[in-house]
Amino acid sequence: MTTPAETAEATDRWALRRVRHEVRRRVLTVTAVERLSPGMLRLVFASPDLADFVSAGFDDHIKLFFPIEGGEPAMRDYTPRSFDNAAATLVIDFAVHEAGPATAWALSAKVGDTLNIGGPRGSVLIPEALPWLVLIGDETALPAIGRRLEEAQDGETIATLAIVDAADDALAVETKAAWTPHWLVRDGSDDTQALTAALDAVLPADKEGFIWLAAEARVAKALRAHLVEVRGFSPKQIKAAGYWVRGAEGVHERIE
Repeated sequence: MTTPAETAEATDRWALRRVRHEVRRRVLTVTAVERLSPGMLRLVFASPDLADFVSAGFDDHIKLFFPIEGGEPAMRDYTPRSFDNAAATLVIDFAVHEAGPATAWALSAKVGDTLNIGGPRGSVLIPEALPWLVLIGDETALPAIGRRLEEAQDGETIATLAIVDAADDALAVETKAAWTPHWLVRDGSDDTQALTAALDAVLPADKEGFIWLAAEARVAKALRAHLVEVRGFSPKQIKAAGYWVRGAEGVHERIE
């Protein structure tokens, strides 16, 4: 029988930790453009302002301000894929399947172009030193997933489950973790159904670890509900977010 003290200990070890950062606007210059896959474009930026850039969490978000002719800039949330304070550089990966001002700008970007960014305002850090971590998502989650894998320490056990449009969209990542990747290629079925059906191959038998997931908002909500209501995980063991909303622009939704 689980005692109240044991329950409190389990709750605490899954607790998220919030860190606030000074909010700053920065002007960045494109220094490199690389097509990682049919669905992913990488831009490298540089600026003296990046010498004190802070991003504590692998799934942090910064605001990118894309110019709109004759109107206010369009703001979009993107993950800092990696950064180097000494070199004053920042890498951002763009999933380029969805049309919109961000995709249009990224696809036409060239060395020397400039872009304004803001933040990150803060970080919400998932627990460390747990038996395992599972990362689930679609293309929009790949920058965060890739960053977490690259930042992993020796001895970590991480499994990933990602759904993409084509096999060529599966990305190679160097990591120190014991990493088990699972890639799903869309075959016309709903993302929720495909990801849910693949969970058996990804989730460990014990329920001692942590699950992070990000996808289209309705997909992320459905997966979180399934993990809690069907699989029996505590809501505290899951951090879920809707990185985009079908039929809407510029929406990022935290799911609680």
